[in-house]
Amino acid sequence: MSDLDVRPPQAAPADPGGPTGPRGALAALTDRMRGGDLGVAPVVAGLIVIWTVMQILNPVFLSSTNLSNLLMEMVPIGVIALGVVFMLLVGQIDLSVGSLSGVAAAVTAVLFVDQGLNPWLSVLAAVALGCAIGGVYAVVFNRFGVPSFVITLAGLLGFLGLQLHILGPKGAINLPFDSRLVTFAQLDFVPAWLAYALVVVAAVALYAAGHARASARRKAGLSATGERFLILRSVAVLAGLGLAVWYLNQDRGVGWMFVFFLALVLAAHYVLTRTRYGKAVYAVGGNVEAARRAGINVRAVYTSAFVACTTLAAIGGVLAAARLAAANQSTGAGDVNLNAIAAAVIGGTSLFGGRGGAFAALLGMLVIQSISNGLTLLNLDSSYRFMVTGVVLLLAVALDSVARRSRASRGRA
Repeated sequence: MSDLDVRPPQAAPADPGGPTGPRGALAALTDRMRGGDLGVAPVVAGLIVIWTVMQILNPVFLSSTNLSNLLMEMVPIGVIALGVVFMLLVGQIDLSVGSLSGVAAAVTAVLFVDQGLNPWLSVLAAVALGCAIGGVYAVVFNRFGVPSFVITLAGLLGFLGLQLHILGPKGAINLPFDSRLVTFAQLDFVPAWLAYALVVVAAVALYAAGHARASARRKAGLSATGERFLILRSVAVLAGLGLAVWYLNQDRGVGWMFVFFLALVLAAHYVLTRTRYGKAVYAVGGNVEAARRAGINVRAVYTSAFVACTTLAAIGGVLAAARLAAANQSTGAGDVNLNAIAAAVIGGTSLFGGRGGAFAALLGMLVIQSISNGLTLLNLDSSYRFMVTGVVLLLAVALDSVARRSRASRGRA
């Protein structure tokens, strides 16, 4: 064909390798894993091992009572970890999430208890403060080029002092046990019938989303997931979640605070996987220069990540205070900061940016809380928890590094 020979564009052929059924989906999953995209498989395998070992050592571990409590305990730091996911996806880090959550808890307690403000207005003020801090971080990062590590390290130190100043000489403020804020975090559980209804809604929504995506791919001339697989997947989710809800309902059931956390994760997942903004986040984290040349407003993406992280950190701090029914000098301190970051990484979010997802916060925090809860039931002190969590974190980062090298070598091939 000569350089001047012009032919009309041909329609793109259908992709024969796409998942059109259960076997195709399994083959596609296997191919991705061979290519270094491990997904959530290592986390799920780790959870199975941890739960099996803990149950053997203490039969109480998998009781409905303990699992219900475990899910509630993981929420505050889990919400903070969800914010860390946004930062890691764009290749940045926030070291101040723990101390910022402590400031948000202190602000809520002072406004609600000492100043007599409406509890929900107090919460709103604390969350707004977290959002504003994220905006300040973004300005310093975008305009002056200060690394996020340095900015948030300064924030970590500064907010520790601010928390102590807000709490004053008392050092602790108790929240009323009969307030809606405390009952939401401690005593409010989803009625059994509503929990089952939510499971049905989740299964139907999963099928509807898959069906819409498959229809769009077929219209574009691409292969798409078959109806049989979509139905089987939704039935599996319905059965799995239904069984989990039934088992938890043998005790107190599913806490509303955990449902709130799950709603945040689902909303973040939708934003990151189904919107142009989500594509921009992954593009910036994968290759910032390529994203800039593609016309993406890189500064705006960084700003949104900072704001999302600090806002969710503030929400996590409020939930921690509500769960404890108090805000004190230890709120947000200790290992909160490290556990939030570790949960995001253990859940599958890459420290190198561009890979991961919202469910990393849920799965990673479930791993950490399972370790903590199981060792507590065995009457072992916190030293073992730190060591075990450190080993799990190291394994997660090592797997991520190996997967990156595998993808790079496959790309060169």
